[in-house]
Amino acid sequence: MSLIQVINPNTSAAMTATIGAAARAVAAPGTEIVAVCPSEGVPSIEGHFDEAIAAVGVLEQVKRGKEQGVSGHIIACFGDPGLLAARELASGPVIGIAEAAMHTATLVATRFSIVTTLPRTLVIARHLLQQYGFSHHCAALHAIDLPVLALEDGSGVAQEKVRERCLQAKREDGSGAIVLGCGGMASLAQDLTKELGLPVIDGVSAAVKMVESLLALGFGTSKHGDLAYPIKKPLSAAFQHLN
Repeated sequence: MSLIQVINPNTSAAMTATIGAAARAVAAPGTEIVAVCPSEGVPSIEGHFDEAIAAVGVLEQVKRGKEQGVSGHIIACFGDPGLLAARELASGPVIGIAEAAMHTATLVATRFSIVTTLPRTLVIARHLLQQYGFSHHCAALHAIDLPVLALEDGSGVAQEKVRERCLQAKREDGSGAIVLGCGGMASLAQDLTKELGLPVIDGVSAAVKMVESLLALGFGTSKHGDLAYPIKKPLSAAFQHLN
């Protein structure tokens, strides 16, 4: 059995439940999903400042997951906060949902669009496209101009705006696939795929299948080079528990 830890880097229990359900829906028999979030940090991640705080929580959860014997880790925020640091700390594979969604999109289409939450996060998505080498695959980025937690307020307004932006992307961008740019959108992908008639990709689901594949191949995070375990040094005050 494989035990995969899905980390929601914000403190929203409702969003963690949404993300966990999406992960379990695609997990193979024999894969157990453990969805977690930090008890302290930011309630939503909508900028560079939020990501910096969230990254520490991600590392705390990775360390805890290792102690509990998990096989791999997923960072379920579209900014992939703390991804490389988490890989240093982990022995098993660590996948970010933006990374997973973008890779998956390029396997099923030559061009994709991204639909995310606030306009300010579009810059973060562009940085990740450049970092992962997918800028030339991305036709356009769209924002619903609502905060992340609007996806959990029960009104359905954010979900309808996601749908509208996806329809717009299909109509205007010439993309063969659409990437959902928030972990809180995870539950929308299947229905949108059916309605639009093209792949609408949720990074949580994509990351689960990638971690499962890496585990089946016997691969963990390489410890040769820059992703070797962190150099042992004394950490002070609030960071001592990460030693």
